[in-house]
Amino acid sequence: MYKISVIIPTYNRASLLKRAVDAVLAQTYPVNEIIVVDDGSTDETEKLVEREYPQVKYLRQENKGVSAARNEGIKNSTSNWLCLLDSDDSWQANKLENQVIALTENPDYLICHTNETWFRNGKILNQGKKHKKMGGHIFQHCLPLCVISPSSVMIKKTLFNEIGLFDETLAACEDYDMWLRICCQYPVLFIDEALTNKYGGHDDQLSRQHWGMDRFRIIALEKIIKSKHLNKEDLKAAKDMLLHKLTLFLKGAEKHGKNEYSDKFETLLAHYSNQTAEHY
Repeated sequence: MYKISVIIPTYNRASLLKRAVDAVLAQTYPVNEIIVVDDGSTDETEKLVEREYPQVKYLRQENKGVSAARNEGIKNSTSNWLCLLDSDDSWQANKLENQVIALTENPDYLICHTNETWFRNGKILNQGKKHKKMGGHIFQHCLPLCVISPSSVMIKKTLFNEIGLFDETLAACEDYDMWLRICCQYPVLFIDEALTNKYGGHDDQLSRQHWGMDRFRIIALEKIIKSKHLNKEDLKAAKDMLLHKLTLFLKGAEKHGKNEYSDKFETLLAHYSNQTAEHY
């Protein structure tokens, strides 16, 4: 039997948290524990959990960001399999049951994700081709942008012992960084059924809080290139994507004005451009 801990990081989302927790409690496959990690909320989050969900393990920390909150939940979890659920998302009732079945039938996999339905302002949003989900060895598919939703994954806890936890220095795209680190070494099991519900359009989404999201992907790409975990083909693909993103970012900086990343990224672009020229 699979023991599952569900980790829900949250910050000032008391109005949305109930939907997320209720979705876990409604699962046809019961979980071992639900961990809500409150990242320093100043709203009614703590009172909501105490009043309506006494069975939930509530952890509170000073505001450190979503990576630190997820990491706190991972470190305090007691199950051998972990699921992440952002507090503004939810699941179909059979999400975990289907993942357990799929993982039981494919026991060599350490991570499984599902397809998803996107909602924006109450309406279903069509996903573009660039967001297409898939399974297998998908490292190169992960390079342009994040193609695995944290809310959709089920992960063997021991995988974090090898790969490491979420990078708390990244203000955003920390999931992109994590999937690069995992997918360069392990295949991913994919369930092509929309079992995860993602909700967008609210003001506190990270994509709305941070300009130039590719700056975080550039940092993650440089990390994975330096990690020595990439085979020859994946290394070339990662370097090509890094050059592409650096070029686009610096064109934007030239148009809108330099920023604190400009000098560093210009140096990176020159370095990897020279490497590519020497290779050919």
